[in-house]
Amino acid sequence: MGHGSETAAAPAHCLADFERAAASVLPADVRDFVAGGSGAEVTLDANRTALDRVFLVPRVLRDVSRCTADSTLLKRPVPMPVAVAPVAYQQLVHPDGERAAARAAKAAGVPFTASTLSSVPIEELTAIGGTVWFQLYRLRDAAQSLELVRRAEDAGCEAIMLTVDVPWMGRRLRDVRNRFALPSHVRAANISTGSTAHRRHADSSAVAVHTGQAFSSATTWSSLAALRKQTRLPLLLKGVLAAEDAVRAVESGVDAVVVSNHGGRQLDGAVPSIDVLPEVAAAVNDGCEVLLDSGIRSGTDVLRALALGASGVLVGRPLIWGLAAAGEAGARRVLDLLADELRDALGLSGCDGVAAARQLRTLVPG
Repeated sequence: MGHGSETAAAPAHCLADFERAAASVLPADVRDFVAGGSGAEVTLDANRTALDRVFLVPRVLRDVSRCTADSTLLKRPVPMPVAVAPVAYQQLVHPDGERAAARAAKAAGVPFTASTLSSVPIEELTAIGGTVWFQLYRLRDAAQSLELVRRAEDAGCEAIMLTVDVPWMGRRLRDVRNRFALPSHVRAANISTGSTAHRRHADSSAVAVHTGQAFSSATTWSSLAALRKQTRLPLLLKGVLAAEDAVRAVESGVDAVVVSNHGGRQLDGAVPSIDVLPEVAAAVNDGCEVLLDSGIRSGTDVLRALALGASGVLVGRPLIWGLAAAGEAGARRVLDLLADELRDALGLSGCDGVAAARQLRTLVPG
């Protein structure tokens, strides 16, 4: 499989440039695996539409000469309120995979979230030396799930992110039509569940078959309560869209909820994340941090999320496009651009920092 050189063929001036660059080097089925959503991709498209509907009301005559995006996530200082989202099987797009992405996150000073389905073991990612969070899918084998938590703790991960919107993988039609399967050199390095994901099926995605066999579809609030007792690490709950669930999450002792529809990859027709962010933030009422993902593609998007009540955001696909186009250098450039764009958006909106951004008014026409 081809992959990009360490410097992008053409200068990248925004995150979308990397998606175009990645398209020229990735096989079509891998590109579809990363870009695609579930069903008719209604929610995938709606995430962008909804973000673009949010207009900011800038303030003027404010001193922004010392504008900064400095903030905190899980009470730890960060140079911008951004973390790298968990994305599975990153060696699909570049031989260095998660290693390169984790080095890029370290260089940017932002947390890197390692997926249960990472193609590089947790221990190799924490050894890079940045802030690493571990994303947990609860497995049918409860002992193996607990073993993953213990491995993450022992390796030095600083938080556990439990994803709760995947009882099984959404029906991603691009993968079904491509009869998508993992190439032999890419595997789920943190779990041992055989080679199901590598065997092509006539009418399904091998990755979906594999997760259907490996993941528990019986994860409940009791499961969350048990996990809260099993680890002292900060706990994030990813995949929350209903305010009622966010309230219950706070009552269960989570440190953050991630308002997310899985980037349009699970329930097609689910509400865009940004549309429910304000009511989730209001319902949580400072009981825990509120992060947002699904569709973040610019510094302006980060500002929109902050203005609507988010503590910060997760960014996923853009890092993968940067990684595909130019390896670690591409992933670093994505995060550098995001930081530049966020500072630009802050200053132009009359905000000298993140606290002021959270006071900005927004307008959604109609």
